[in-house]
Amino acid sequence: MSPSSIDRVGEFSLVRRAAHGPGTVAAWLALPDRPNPRAIPLVAVHGIRRGSRSQALHFAEEAARSGRVVIAPHFSTKRFVGYQRAIMPERADLALLELLNRIAGEGTCDTSRVVLFGYSGGAQFAHRFALFYPHRIVSLSTLAAGWYTFPDDMPYPYGLEPPKDRDTPWLSSMASGLDRFLKLPIQVLVGEHDNTPDVNTRRNRRVDRQQGTDRRVRATRWHQALVEAASARGIQPRSALHILPDCGHDFGECVDQGGVTRLVLGVSSASPTQAMPATRRASAP
Repeated sequence: MSPSSIDRVGEFSLVRRAAHGPGTVAAWLALPDRPNPRAIPLVAVHGIRRGSRSQALHFAEEAARSGRVVIAPHFSTKRFVGYQRAIMPERADLALLELLNRIAGEGTCDTSRVVLFGYSGGAQFAHRFALFYPHRIVSLSTLAAGWYTFPDDMPYPYGLEPPKDRDTPWLSSMASGLDRFLKLPIQVLVGEHDNTPDVNTRRNRRVDRQQGTDRRVRATRWHQALVEAASARGIQPRSALHILPDCGHDFGECVDQGGVTRLVLGVSSASPTQAMPATRRASAP
């Protein structure tokens, strides 16, 4: 997995890694000049426009200050059409695991556990990946997901119940790992003005009834569902809802005005006994 390009930027190097075969995923890596072997790497997952390089660049400078590696996988439109669902149909989850194992095998950094972030379609992937592999996650941050998998008994991907028309033995691992997932520090991020559905917002009667009709309402309901699910299991809720002031659905705007990089890179050091405070809380829908 040799680098196909390297750019020097400030206190880090931006390295592009090509995919090396079927079922594997390319990536941009931001490698700090002074790596800290104790710093947990950040995995930042792009939206449907595949802005993986932009993801790496936006986080790189802040991450380099603590010696943290940034890994931004690039799920190509040809191989990973529905990567947002993580498990089906292309098994983007296995591609990311293979990437992390390969990076660790090269000695770049320890990827046994990661800080996980996703934007828009990448936020859909990130929270579903964390549901399946909570033991690989230190903290989870989702920004402006179009819709969510809820911790309830609706059929997957709306909830954790196996669909009756498919043989999905892998779903049992999601349900059995729910307690561990709910113990993770989770930040649900969404722009204050991200409240107008667009052509990329998944809409049907089932998802609208369960989650609401726009990203801000859906983020609020998912956060509430996580808090309620944790409390019902006797788990201290660690989910926090952040409504980013004066931000819409634009990633750069959420970074520049909403302080997303600071929030994401700071969450892994949050106290395990406290839910994190919201930047601005939305009223319940």
